[in-house]
Parts: sequence; structure tokens; C-alpha cells
Amino acid sequence: MRDENERIGIVLVNLGTPDAPESGALRRYLREFLSDPRVVEAPRWVWWLALNLVILRVRPAKSARNYRKIWTAQGSPLLVYTRNLTQKIHAQFAAQYGKNVVIKMAMRYGSPHLATVLSELHRQGVSRLLILPLFPQYSATTAGSIYDCVADQLRTWRNLPHLRIIGDYYQDERYIAALADTIRQRWAQGVPPRKLLFSFHGIPQRYADQGDPYPEQCRRTASAVAIQLGLNDGQWYMAFQSRFGRETWLQPYADKVLAAWAADGVESVSVVCPGFAVDCLETIEEIAEENAAVFKKGGGKTFDYIPALNDTAAHVEVLSQLVRNTIGDWLN
Repeated sequence: MRDENERIGIVLVNLGTPDAPESGALRRYLREFLSDPRVVEAPRWVWWLALNLVILRVRPAKSARNYRKIWTAQGSPLLVYTRNLTQKIHAQFAAQYGKNVVIKMAMRYGSPHLATVLSELHRQGVSRLLILPLFPQYSATTAGSIYDCVADQLRTWRNLPHLRIIGDYYQDERYIAALADTIRQRWAQGVPPRKLLFSFHGIPQRYADQGDPYPEQCRRTASAVAIQLGLNDGQWYMAFQSRFGRETWLQPYADKVLAAWAADGVESVSVVCPGFAVDCLETIEEIAEENAAVFKKGGGKTFDYIPALNDTAAHVEVLSQLVRNTIGDWLN
């Protein structure tokens, strides 16, 4: 390091999760999440009325029921996997650099909040700061919002740190290889399916039309993994999930694709969600339960959700090397 006493802070940032699978906790979480103008681009007063008079009165109870289906003894899967992942990466760096490198996890919404974690690092005297949003594909709705939060916090610091932010890693070779290996290992346990569906979280089509690079980055990720698997164009497809409201979102929609495949006589599918670093409500409940039911109701027989990279050794290696490649000059 340039200074043996200099401290480097590394923050892995995920979207967030409610503190409990209860209506009150969901209401607090959704209020913060859906109040972010990066997430919902609409006239503020119109959206305030819709959010506070309709959505926050109806949606928390339904969301709480869904969260209760996936909640574990340790808490939300997203929180548990993100915490484990962070601890494993921290252990790697601590063994080599000791206390000079501090690695923490944070949530953009909920707890531990990114603003709180940054304040802790500031008090610890961190002079170099790396932010790693756990979103392989960049979108203004995710990584862009994290940029905003970081900027808001640093505005209050007198002595600014050297700052780097990893905007995306959608074509990182280790990330692509880890995804392909995960799929291969799953298929090695049984007969490969007729179709492989790559399902990514959606955003409004309007955002993409205005320049958000997210859908193109999703396509490049899916294509790169399919190439590593040696799949032809008829063996895989890409779709988007988790749409909200009446506005048109990125298409095709995952549930519509699965229903159409089942109607066409496709009996077996695998679904993987490369945009989610760790499993969460949208993968465990929405894909592995809701979308599986859609496929089977239409006549499909075998639906296999392939878990996210989560806190596996492969994922730890992917992100550790990504960090080393980004701040190698700080470390050496």
C-alpha cells in the first residue's frame, strides 16, 4: 500500500429487504424504496398520492404474506446470503491485508442502510472507498440509485476519500463462467431440459427508450452464458419478470413465455436469474413458486429453478477478483 496506515473501505451493496415479514415492516421498506425517483420516474405529487393513498394501504399485507413463505430462522434470504458472501470475501482480504482493508455489506433500502455503513467507515478513517453494487447489469434504478446515495453522503464529508464504483460486471469472464458452471452442475444431476430461460428483473420500457443500458447488458450476459454452454438459438430464451403497475415493461414477460411454452408442448424447462447476485423474494417465491405453477398449469411437467450464485466459493472468487482488478494499485 502507499501508506501502511491507510485504510481501504469496500462496500458490497444490495437492494434491501424488510426487517420482518410483517405489514408494518413492509410498509416502511416499500415507502423508502418506492419513494426513490430513480425507481419510479413520475411527477412527484401524483406519485405521492398514489403511493400513500393506495399502494401503501394495500401492498404491504400481500408482500408480507409472500415474504413469510421464504423467511428463514436467520432472516430474509437476501440478507443472509449477502451477509455470508461479504464475510467470506472479508476473510480472504483480512488474511492478506489485515485491518487495512475493511469490507462491509450495505442495503440501498432497509438495514444496514448504505448511508449508515458509509458513516461508520468515515468514523474509522477510511481514505479510499470502493463501492460494489451487487447488480451485474447496470440500471439507473439500481446502481444509479446507489451512486446517488453515495454522493449524498460524501457531500457531508470534509475530507473526501478516493472513490471508485463498479458500475457493472455483466461480461466479466469469471462471472459468466461461474453461471455456466452452475447450470452444468445442475444439469449433470439429471436430464437437461428442453428449454433454458434466462429471467431478469424488468424495468419500464420507457426507461430503456430513454437510454438505460440494462436490457442490452442482460442480452449480452445471457448470450455469453449460452455460448459457454454450447446451446443453439432454439434451446434458450431471455425474458423479464417482476413488472409492476399498468405501464409497459421490458418484454417478453417471463410468465407469458412459460405459459406459451407449456401450451406448445414443452414439458421441461430450467430457469436461471443471472441479474440476482443472491436469491430473494423475486427468485424463490416469484420464479420457483409462482412461475413454476404457471408452467405446470399450462401442461408443463418439469420446472427447475437454478439457484443464484449466492455465497458459493465460485461467487466469492468472482467478486474477490473483481475487487482486486479494480483497486489493485491501492492494494499493492
